[in-house]
Amino acid sequence: MGETKNELTSEKSSGSKEVKTSKSSKKNVQKRSKFADLKAEFKKIIWPDKDTLVKQTTAVVVISFVLGVMIACLDFVIQYGVDFLVNL
Repeated sequence: MGETKNELTSEKSSGSKEVKTSKSSKKNVQKRSKFADLKAEFKKIIWPDKDTLVKQTTAVVVISFVLGVMIACLDFVIQYGVDFLVNL
């Protein structure tokens, strides 16, 4: 009870500094653990071999091309139909 106002203020300020330090160290630990977790997850990934990668890439490119041609044909037919109806 015999403490002065300055002593109370210094105790409060020193306590808040300790809290800030512990918060920043927690953030550093969290950042490190996030990167460590990310590294561990990347080690779990089973990457495809070159042969599988080539086959899947070829399939995606071919299917994309075929769908593009189908959409272009459908667009041409619809455009022709609309032009025919407009000119009636």
